[in-house]
Amino acid sequence: MRDTYLLKEDGGLPRALLLTLAIVAGITVANLYYNQALLNMMRHDLGVTEFKANLIAMATQIGYAGGLLFIVPLGDLYQRKRIILVNFSLLTVSLLVIALSHNIYLTLAASLFTGICSVVPQIFIPIASQFSRPENKGRNVGLVITGLLIGILGSRVISGFVGKLLGWREMYFIAAALMLVCGLVVMRMLPSIQPNFAGKYGELMRSLVSLLKEFPQLRIFSVRAGLNFGSFLALWACLAFKMGQAPFFADSHVVGLLGLCGIAGALTATFVGSYVRRVGVRRFNLIGGALFLSAWLFFWAGADSYATIVVGIILIDIGMQCVQLSNQTSLMELSPRAVSRMNTIFMTTYFLGGAAGTFLSGTFWQFFGWNGVVGVGVLLTLLSLLITVWNKK
Repeated sequence: MRDTYLLKEDGGLPRALLLTLAIVAGITVANLYYNQALLNMMRHDLGVTEFKANLIAMATQIGYAGGLLFIVPLGDLYQRKRIILVNFSLLTVSLLVIALSHNIYLTLAASLFTGICSVVPQIFIPIASQFSRPENKGRNVGLVITGLLIGILGSRVISGFVGKLLGWREMYFIAAALMLVCGLVVMRMLPSIQPNFAGKYGELMRSLVSLLKEFPQLRIFSVRAGLNFGSFLALWACLAFKMGQAPFFADSHVVGLLGLCGIAGALTATFVGSYVRRVGVRRFNLIGGALFLSAWLFFWAGADSYATIVVGIILIDIGMQCVQLSNQTSLMELSPRAVSRMNTIFMTTYFLGGAAGTFLSGTFWQFFGWNGVVGVGVLLTLLSLLITVWNKK
């Protein structure tokens, strides 16, 4: 499939292209999560405290939010293929810098740029929505997000085992090579997509504010999903530290294996995407919030048991898909011509919430241990549920 045709809005996506978007999205988003299983190893190698090691994960999330805000909107203004290829090129460099760095501040800077340039999947998701047939939009967006979720799950497992067998630096060398391959695949498979915004970059960014004013649902969808994602990452920001202590004394590969429990969430994604209209976005958010609170109850009551931690991870992953997919799929129907910008607002808020959850989790871990992490998770979940209960959307 070469650049010999143009996609038409609502005209349908070739199956091969859709699968390529899903696979490359998963490989790319993994860059954000490799460090979650490796933080304890990175902390010892770089000679820093748990708090400073936690900043590596936070810097990656903040970078991703920045990339979502300033790079993803360019998909409405310039050729998306060119934007994607530039990002893959820069990713290759930033990942190599992390692999070679022996300084925490250089690692933080490279992690920030890795986050910024890993926004490629959020360019793919609007493509899946904009060019799918109307009856297939939810299903196709769900498929790309399923690829995304498998990438997240796989990243923790793979990085845990690579870290155990070879070392954490080797994981980042492998990641850099994967970005080079992904760039070549996208260059071959993705056709030209004409931009749909006539104006300058400044006008494009100002239009984000206009969209926020015009669509109150966009604000609701974005904030409550961001709060839940903060709760979700509060777990993963400190799980490696928790598992490294008594009674577990677990290595990175064990933390990675725990990530596999989230396969339940990945399997839920397509189902949620297909049933959003039938079940309703508000109901899915209530279900997701209830699952989150149940998960945190397991994390608190069974803090020293593998079984309860596994159950909690399964529940929180399913809850996260109920919240994210229902909100994200619904907002893309608000204004199809501004789908990239809509997704920008949503995902920027989403990852700012994730960065806040990561920071708060690391801070409360320092002072209150695992109970502090649980407290952060519960608080963020309750705030999200309050928004859902207060608003009838």
